[in-house]
Amino acid sequence: MRDADIKAEQKTEMEAAYGRYTFRKVVVILAFIVATFILAGVSLSFNELDGVGIIESYDYLFKHLMGVRYDRITDNTNWINDWNLWNQYAPRVCIAIICGAGLAACGVAMQSLLKNPLADPYTLGISDGACFGAVAAIVTGASLSTLSSSMGIVTNAFLCGMVPAVIVILLTRLVHMTPATTILVGVAISYVFSGLETTIMVATDPDTLKQAYLWQIGAFGQFSWEKCIIPFALTFIGSTVLIIASRDLNLLALGDDSATSLGLNVDAFRTLIMVICAIMVAGLVSFVGIIGFVGLVAPHMVRMVIGGDNRYLIPASLSAGAAFLLLADLISRTAIPGDELRVGLIASMIGAPIFLYMIVKKKKGYGEGF
Repeated sequence: MRDADIKAEQKTEMEAAYGRYTFRKVVVILAFIVATFILAGVSLSFNELDGVGIIESYDYLFKHLMGVRYDRITDNTNWINDWNLWNQYAPRVCIAIICGAGLAACGVAMQSLLKNPLADPYTLGISDGACFGAVAAIVTGASLSTLSSSMGIVTNAFLCGMVPAVIVILLTRLVHMTPATTILVGVAISYVFSGLETTIMVATDPDTLKQAYLWQIGAFGQFSWEKCIIPFALTFIGSTVLIIASRDLNLLALGDDSATSLGLNVDAFRTLIMVICAIMVAGLVSFVGIIGFVGLVAPHMVRMVIGGDNRYLIPASLSAGAAFLLLADLISRTAIPGDELRVGLIASMIGAPIFLYMIVKKKKGYGEGF
């Protein structure tokens, strides 16, 4: 056989292998999207409406989006079902999808950026900064804005959550810290804000203390469509930028020197990704509180199946994070009849054992995949 024929055959085999490689990743992404769709329908079906299951729920929502409206007098049952599904249950499902997707995408980006499997969306100290801002607003009744009470807490949490992130980013630019040092600085700043938060909480009355403590454990509660707008915008825009930047995130896996030799401005790129993740996470946390393990577990679950190529890892993690948080929210609503647990608590109870299992099950160290 001639050399040309051998090379052509090898090229064909490589193209076929790459096709299978890509197909498997696309199937995984689609599988997580389908899982998210199913879990969303199941969540909608757990309602106080008679005879409204998964299919009926999606039917009402589809007709609502198509402009179908029911008369409150002549068709009262359909009007009640439509109104409750659209205004009470659908926004909660929507915010669960948004938060799960956003936190998972930021988790992937931070793990790739810092080359550390234990990095998560809160690595820059955002969670403790946001908690300090929210607790300060709840305890003192004062906020950094003139908005209403609830939005004042949101504003305080967002602005204070950005403070540690900005400090870390500036230090990264000025001192040219390594990824490991960046993580340590984030941890140190987190402790500072945690101490300030504790100082405020120990000086308040029990009722206010309970309110401040409960805010820290993420919850969705009675979410409205209006409150979904900002989290959706942040997640959509931020995730889009991260997907576009996925090739450059792959370059960072080769090392800073190699990435620079291939034309990537490593310092500027690292700063850009940190800023995007900081804004996304601070925005999400300020609305729903702290929800742990989503940005840590979802990317690892996906990475174990499809590998570390960020071009596929980020989209897959978006859908996996959404499915994970939908499941956690569903359990929080149904675990105790007549009562509701905090979704942040359930996410931690599910996420911690899963993460531990993945660490023990994996034969090689997680750090070797970065």
